[in-house]
Amino acid sequence: MSSLSIREVIERVTSGRLRIPSFQRGFVWDADRVAFLMDSIYKGYPFGAVILWRTKEQLKSERQLGPFELPDHDPDLPIDYVLDGQQRLTSIFGVFQSDIEALEEAPWTSIYFDLHAEKDLQDSQFVCLSPEKVDPARHFPIGAFFNVAGYRTATKEFDDELADRIGAVQAVFQQASIPVQLVETDDRAKVAIVFERVNRMGMELDILQLLSAWTWSEDFDLQEKFEDFAEELRPFGFHRMGDDSNLLLRCCAALVKGDVSPGALVELNGGKVRDNFPNMVNGVKGAIDFLRSNIGIQALGNLPYPALLVPLTVFFAAPDGKEVKVTAAQRRTLVTWFWRACFSRRFSAGVIRNLNRDIKEAAKLRRGERSALADVVAEVDSGFFTEQTFNVATVHTKVFVLLIAQSGPLSFVSGTPISLGTVLQAYNRNEFHHLYPKKFLRDQGRATHEIGMLANFVFMSSADNKTLGGVAPSVYRSRMDSAATPKIIERTLCPASLFDDDFDIFVAERASVLVDAAKKLMGVI
Repeated sequence: MSSLSIREVIERVTSGRLRIPSFQRGFVWDADRVAFLMDSIYKGYPFGAVILWRTKEQLKSERQLGPFELPDHDPDLPIDYVLDGQQRLTSIFGVFQSDIEALEEAPWTSIYFDLHAEKDLQDSQFVCLSPEKVDPARHFPIGAFFNVAGYRTATKEFDDELADRIGAVQAVFQQASIPVQLVETDDRAKVAIVFERVNRMGMELDILQLLSAWTWSEDFDLQEKFEDFAEELRPFGFHRMGDDSNLLLRCCAALVKGDVSPGALVELNGGKVRDNFPNMVNGVKGAIDFLRSNIGIQALGNLPYPALLVPLTVFFAAPDGKEVKVTAAQRRTLVTWFWRACFSRRFSAGVIRNLNRDIKEAAKLRRGERSALADVVAEVDSGFFTEQTFNVATVHTKVFVLLIAQSGPLSFVSGTPISLGTVLQAYNRNEFHHLYPKKFLRDQGRATHEIGMLANFVFMSSADNKTLGGVAPSVYRSRMDSAATPKIIERTLCPASLFDDDFDIFVAERASVLVDAAKKLMGVI
């Protein structure tokens, strides 16, 4: 790992060599964070390495460095683009430079060393002050540390002791080094992988912005296209796709390259993306229609894995005005694949590898060739429903909800059909309740994880749950429509033992019923 001194940072920015790509977010630190960074540098505390990408090719679109417009660079010299650490580098440059005038007010650059502050390992000795709050006898402007004339002016009234003290502080900053990890390459696929890995560690890095910066032409703004498309999907409950740029990018890459790896995303050809964009739009719409019609999916939040949309988009992709004709055999294959992918947790690990395989097989299926799309190994046992607790945000729960939705569940009180479209669009905890009420089980001394297991849940409105109350199933049975009760429990994938008030027997039998239903959907039995 190399390093940069503060003076080198200033020189590289003012010479145009250190630049900010447009795919980075803007400068967002406040004055307190800037002052805190100065204190960390002064005390020798680690403040993190920056990641720079060195390339000979300047990007079409760049961002200014905070409030500072970057000067042109020497085309004979390489450029260092900041991949991570923009906030720190902007803070350091803004505080210590004196060559570039800010385009807007930047009060955070006025950082002072508090001469009266006690030496403390925790509390900062640096503050950001407006001019009227500065006491020259107490506050020293650290921005003068790298400006000979400015430093001479700021210290001209100091006695030897105070001059020595400030000189020692200045020396710390002049000798400070900023750790640098350098990615030196013109291979943008490699840069994309760096971005993808940094993103996994929680950094705000966006491959969509990266691609927009260097790939798309001025007459085709990919981000705007995605936003407009998301609005088109709003009536169908899938507008949240606009928030998941990686999902839409994968749909594009799947069509254009048959590969959704980070490297493939960056290597996308702008012209091909523009040409295929209408096909992608129709493919996503076709995938959504298929999921609504065949699985009962009503919103993106219902999907156990958003990645399921990618192979389906490949299958349903078609030019404007055309529709993919789906045979009965193809439909069965797609449905079987969907359920096997869900129950096998196919997209919980090895996502890229599995997606690329399924994209290839979906394309074969579309062409009418022998396809192994549905040949996914999937097993399900009672533990799926007894070892997982109900939580609408988890994959297990989403799969469970879709499973019981296939049976057309009825109101637990009246026996009338439940409007699944409304329930799944809203998709919140209030639409699902316990078959064996919490109060009843708690009175029996049951543990929380037993009470909350998937096998003890059902589609049930809050109104129905209130009507039934927290009593034993044998008691609340009288509050149900007696004629409809057999059909109600059948449609809810419940055994008749529900009303025997023996929770252990009920759980075992219901889990068995659920397993059989899952296996039928997967084509196992």
